[in-house]
Amino acid sequence: MTSQLPELSGKVALITGASRGIGYGVAEALVARGDRVVITGRTEDALKEAVEQLGAERAVYVAGKAHDEEHQRVAVERAMDAFGRIDYLVNNAGTNPVFGPIADLDLNVARKVFETNVISALGFAQKTWHAWQKDNGGAIVNIASVAGIAPSPFIAAYGVSKAALINLTQQLAHEFAPGVRVNAIAPAVVKTKFAQALYEGREAEAAASYPLARLGVPSDIGGAAAFLTSSQSDWVTGQTLVVDGGIFLNAGVG
Repeated sequence: MTSQLPELSGKVALITGASRGIGYGVAEALVARGDRVVITGRTEDALKEAVEQLGAERAVYVAGKAHDEEHQRVAVERAMDAFGRIDYLVNNAGTNPVFGPIADLDLNVARKVFETNVISALGFAQKTWHAWQKDNGGAIVNIASVAGIAPSPFIAAYGVSKAALINLTQQLAHEFAPGVRVNAIAPAVVKTKFAQALYEGREAEAAASYPLARLGVPSDIGGAAAFLTSSQSDWVTGQTLVVDGGIFLNAGVG
């Protein structure tokens, strides 16, 4: 990729949870059009490898936990120090540490899910707003999930947190307008390590229920994020773009 990089666009994106999976797919899409990126994640070695793949002249990293306010502050400061601006924020960091009925959900686990999936997105949005976007404009994209739109048995805490993230998207879109557009993407199952338990060993079976006959891949979400951070979506804010291979078309079919 580094040998085919386009001219710099002048735009900069901060992308959380981007050492691999969907976050990396978003970073790859934005770098491919000429943006520079600051990526975050928990594992320094994975982040270093991602920066090498993206191109060290286009990407820097900050390791830390998304819900840690100090990490949020450092990541935003790193972006400003390295590139002098943050045009786009993509809140992708998320967790789903529990699988089972909501009746037996450990409330401490539920709190952890909300801290990572919702509160961290708000924290990054606040800090990015004050550091750059309030005076200069830009766009925010929150990576939600179809689990936040309809019930998802056995991952209820995750789904409820993503529903909250969708509402947070609307709240931020209203408050940050007109200078900053805020939208969400709601993917169905995307082939990542994060979602592996949902399809591992049964991918063909899992994909069979999708009208487009396959599971998603990170570049599917990267393309959607590139659209929502481009001038082509200048009149789009407060929306949730469902990227699901058509799975919702099956609703109501017995």
